[in-house]
Amino acid sequence: MFLLCRRLPSLARTTTFLCKSMEPTVTATSSFGVGSSRLAALAQQLRGYKPPPSSSFDDAEETQTDQETAGKVVSQVGFQESMIAPVSKDPERFRPKRAAVLICIFEGDDGDLRVILTKRSSRLSTHSGEVSLPGGKADEGDKDDGMTATREAEEEIGLDPSLVDVVTSLEPFLSKHLLRVIPVIGILRDKTKFKPIPNPEEVEAVFDAPLEMFLKDENRRCEEREWMGEKYLIHYFDYRTGDKDYMIWGLTAGILIRAASVTYQRPPAFIEQSPKFKYPKLVEKHTCMPK
Repeated sequence: MFLLCRRLPSLARTTTFLCKSMEPTVTATSSFGVGSSRLAALAQQLRGYKPPPSSSFDDAEETQTDQETAGKVVSQVGFQESMIAPVSKDPERFRPKRAAVLICIFEGDDGDLRVILTKRSSRLSTHSGEVSLPGGKADEGDKDDGMTATREAEEEIGLDPSLVDVVTSLEPFLSKHLLRVIPVIGILRDKTKFKPIPNPEEVEAVFDAPLEMFLKDENRRCEEREWMGEKYLIHYFDYRTGDKDYMIWGLTAGILIRAASVTYQRPPAFIEQSPKFKYPKLVEKHTCMPK
């Protein structure tokens, strides 16, 4: 069943610039400038955020459920793990692989809060050209989710981890391929020091969008889906910057809706309709949520 939600003309406001890259076809758009004391107050607010309890997992010896989970975290169907009921303790139960994404917030020239996003390279074999947050799966050497998120951001877009003040993490989300994704919120205090350098093997463009747009019932549509007997909505946000049009959907949209709600301390102006699934005790190799 397809539901079309209200949709208005897309937003259009950012400054375009060329990124340093090995390939001239890789470009980025942004509005990076000088920070303010507002970011310090925001950082203090977010440090006090405590995510709701999520389904318990034994992080040791996590089982990879799909070969695709070894790749980057991209825009897929995703739900807050706290919305999913835990299963009983079982040594053979599902243990998802862990990953982290960076929600890097900075203050735009007009004083609005903005978030850094990427468009995946069109040459990638899977999910090419989709919008995502910088991030990927955890490495053994990562001491925490903040290190995973900032390390991946540096590899993908050249964002120096020392420029990012990691302030909190949101509750885990479950990706389409049953990958446990931890959204990490970081503050970019001095945006003038960040000069995007996209990795052409992974990233085609770097741009930013107003965080508050993910709370508004504008430039948005949704589809109703059903899985394991539960109905849920997938949200799509259309965004235009310069002469480029982007669609932000699925896991990325779900994470940004939650991040905006926490940041602005209010719910979205639309119904999210997240499902209340139960984790399966056993997961077949190719188990995944429907597209």
